[in-house]
Amino acid sequence: MKHFPLVFAAAALVGGLAGSLPAAGAAPKPNIIFVLSDDLAQGDVGCYGQKLIQTPNLDRMAREGTRYTQAYCGTTVCAPSRTSLMIGQHTGHSPIRANRELQPEGQMPLPAGTFTVAKLLKSVGYATACVGKWGMGMFDTTGSPLQNGFDHFFGYNCQRHAHSYFPTYLYNDDQRFELPGNDGTEKVDGKGAIYSQDLISGECLKFIRENQDRPFFLFHSITLPHGAFQINDQGIYQDKPWSEQEKNYAAMVTRLDSDVGRILALLKELKLDDQTLVMVAGDNGSSFPPNSALGRRFAQAANGLRGYKRELYEGGLRNAGLARWPGIVPAGRVSEEPWAFWDFLPTCAELTGAKIPAGTPVDGRSLVSFLKGGPAPRRECFYWELHEGASLQAVRWGDWKAVRNGPARPIELYDLKADAGETKDLAAQKPELVAHAAVLMKAAHQDDPNWPMRDRPPGGRGGRKKAE
Repeated sequence: MKHFPLVFAAAALVGGLAGSLPAAGAAPKPNIIFVLSDDLAQGDVGCYGQKLIQTPNLDRMAREGTRYTQAYCGTTVCAPSRTSLMIGQHTGHSPIRANRELQPEGQMPLPAGTFTVAKLLKSVGYATACVGKWGMGMFDTTGSPLQNGFDHFFGYNCQRHAHSYFPTYLYNDDQRFELPGNDGTEKVDGKGAIYSQDLISGECLKFIRENQDRPFFLFHSITLPHGAFQINDQGIYQDKPWSEQEKNYAAMVTRLDSDVGRILALLKELKLDDQTLVMVAGDNGSSFPPNSALGRRFAQAANGLRGYKRELYEGGLRNAGLARWPGIVPAGRVSEEPWAFWDFLPTCAELTGAKIPAGTPVDGRSLVSFLKGGPAPRRECFYWELHEGASLQAVRWGDWKAVRNGPARPIELYDLKADAGETKDLAAQKPELVAHAAVLMKAAHQDDPNWPMRDRPPGGRGGRKKAE
């Protein structure tokens, strides 16, 4: 029996298609490919308004599918955002609520017994692979991708290591292999340098080909365009009157776009295109201050949203979310209804008929009907935390949004329907809503000794960290 592949790209909604499939018992299981880009912002993509960077494949996805203007990440840095996607919990409950580096390599691992979307899908017979970047535990820890439902891993495990696109080594499963033509920091002059994304993209295509006749889940955790701004070919941007950093960044976004295009082309070649859901998302929203060189050049904040990475305003939380499946996901639709990364796991459960074990904490809602063109699922609220410096909190219910930039700081209140840019704090005028926000924040936050609520780091100043 023919199965139905499903692709999720850098953004995050995989599941909404079960209602279009045959009745339970006869339904073939869809393949799922989730391509999650590291730092792709709405403002980087043509269909969201980018004028200088070319993204023809993502723009075509928007024309042939649905573009989401309020697709929310897990939080606004890498490890906790990806954890939210993998385990279906928001960062008030998640075991990972910030980037926490370990030496000599790796990040704080997922704890033993964590239930992931890969485990969910593996339980119903899926082949599973993570290709690109993991960052949730090295191979000798409980957070290893190979202990969390993935049959195969290829790429970078440590997100610090993933800052270089010319690394001295990568991993195939848990085995390190050397890239002798590279120096680990920048492209080596002359021949022999290997651009990591060439290998990572090729591994994605290989996995699809090898598993085309069985259900599979590919988590393509693409590192572009984050990290050191390195590219092996500036292409159409080479002669632009821009800085080298600006030319490299634009070329990296276009390279990401072309690699998504290669996946789409392969699905068409394998006659899987019209049976495949493709989704794209970034793991956070805007990554540059509007007044920075890259922020000014590419106008990431042209969508009018406030804030960027490591903040909990809308500019940092809303990512570039696209979904395409001809005949299933409505073509040309632009949805302004919100959803979040923690909806991915329950969506996959409904889509595939997989069972979430009793007692497993899941905060998300299935997006099956929403992906097909129906309304977004109803819920009490969305909630975020971040513990990079001061402990930040944000909660959204309906069109109201509250932000608290530290437990001793006042709660700010915004009406997103009238003021998506969060320019007017209404806390003084709406004390009853501020009180309601405080109740929601308290209810959504679960104490964790690894993530104490604090106004600044111990022995240091609050502020932005460069680690990712």
